[in-house]
Amino acid sequence: MIRRPRTAIMLSLALIAPLALGACGHKGGRPKGPDLAASKVTTIGVNAYLWRASLDTLSFMPLLQTDSNGGVIVTDWYINPAAPTERVKVTVTILDQDLRADGLRVASLRQVNQGGQWVAAPVQASTVQKLEDIILTRARDLRRAAVTQ
Repeated sequence: MIRRPRTAIMLSLALIAPLALGACGHKGGRPKGPDLAASKVTTIGVNAYLWRASLDTLSFMPLLQTDSNGGVIVTDWYINPAAPTERVKVTVTILDQDLRADGLRVASLRQVNQGGQWVAAPVQASTVQKLEDIILTRARDLRRAAVTQ
């Protein structure tokens, strides 16, 4: 008689354990395995595709600060050889772990050289928007390449 309750408990645990462990692998009815399209990041704090695309896009500029956990990239001042009297500085902030257009914010500062002094100048909104578009397009390309492999 004492063995039956113990057997019932062991049988219940044997049936419940696989269900509990199976639920750990995914959320919301998604299939088990890597979900490259959503790209929930495990090694850095932000979306890996947005991070890589941001670094690729800004690779021609000197980097001042990068924080993959916080999702911040800050460049140093960059002077385009074609326009030596103007310099720009860019900050990219990745706000989400998902690859979404609103998960990215780009800010830029611009200065012009007037009489040997760098003076703040306005940045066209279209410039920042184009930079965001370039980063997002690159991130989508990286995701597509990873999914097709």
